Amino acid sequence: MKKMRMLASASVMVLVLVLVNLYIGMHVRILIGYLLPELLSAVFWPVFLLIAFAYMIGMLPWPQAVKPVGRFFKVLGSYYLACMEFAVIVLPLTDLLYWVLGLTGVDRTLFTAEAGAALTFLLVAFLVWGSRNAWSTIVRTHRLPVEKKSSTSAALTVAVASDLHLGNIVGNRHLRKMVAEINSMEPDVILLAGDVLDDSIEPFVRNRMSEQLKLLKARYGVYAVLGNHEYYGGSIKEYTELMAGIGIKVLQDEVVEAAGTYIVGRKDKTAEAMEGGRLSVAALLEGLDLSRPVLMMDHQPTGFGAAAQAGVDVLLSGHTHRGQIAPNHWITKRLFELDWGYLRKENLHVVVSSGYGTWGPPIRLASRSELIKLEVMLEGSRHYSEEPISAKAVLI
Repeated sequence: MKKMRMLASASVMVLVLVLVNLYIGMHVRILIGYLLPELLSAVFWPVFLLIAFAYMIGMLPWPQAVKPVGRFFKVLGSYYLACMEFAVIVLPLTDLLYWVLGLTGVDRTLFTAEAGAALTFLLVAFLVWGSRNAWSTIVRTHRLPVEKKSSTSAALTVAVASDLHLGNIVGNRHLRKMVAEINSMEPDVILLAGDVLDDSIEPFVRNRMSEQLKLLKARYGVYAVLGNHEYYGGSIKEYTELMAGIGIKVLQDEVVEAAGTYIVGRKDKTAEAMEGGRLSVAALLEGLDLSRPVLMMDHQPTGFGAAAQAGVDVLLSGHTHRGQIAPNHWITKRLFELDWGYLRKENLHVVVSSGYGTWGPPIRLASRSELIKLEVMLEGSRHYSEEPISAKAVLI
């Protein structure tokens, strides 16, 4: 029954994609037909549909000898996904304007050319600005008071990166920039809050990205948790072994102690459907000395109340990308209690990052690539304050 529901959902999704792309394709055909009237539909439609479904084509299991072709389709398709979202928003508005002009008796002879030129300009501006937001990173600093003491009276500096999505699009160049910035923070602990991989582990291995991650330096260690994309990729064992080999512990419903502070890493929520479940927060914290600080990573920002009740002090999540491309952030804001930023819930500090990398197109609108710097102010530390402080974001 479960497989039937999944098959039905997938079928509906494919049908919707086909209908949406036929709608977009008809408009592109009209515009190109205006510019190139001799272009045959028999040529246009196969090329357009190939581009429209390039991302799905790129995800097919291509033979080793032609894998570069598959990677090309995935990159091409990722940019088309951004164009598709742009088209879904602006084309209905354009059609509405065309209809209104017809009602008012205005001559619409040149409408196709004028509208096409305007939309092309807007699309280029959208891609340029969105690319800038995706590749230029903001560092956001939060000073969080925790009314507990650890083995050190100093504040704890924690560098956080989520949603790297390392793969064919987000690669070593962006990763090197992240490593340099995090190391410049001179952190006590580095936390990678899920979706380090973008589904497949193959480009991560082929491009030796672990060699860059190995350069991360923290006084008390580097820790990670799994995100939904690590589960989708199906290479969790290989991934966790690779990470362990470079000194990064991937916590799967596990707790470690660093400088008198507990670092808790939950399995991703995806495990509830794909792996037989995960431990509750209360079960994870059972037997711990809760007079010590507790920092927890949970990739998807859910269960804030349970975390607060169990005794977690700081909860770190990602996953949402803050919608990545507007107006998707209106959706994520309704889906999650907090889809981005900071929230205080009783004694719990929640920080949800918009992520460092991108899924699909390397385009962001109304969101930014970001890293998080936490200054956990413990009781007895010199700069302890009872009020949390979010410092001004710094562009790097």
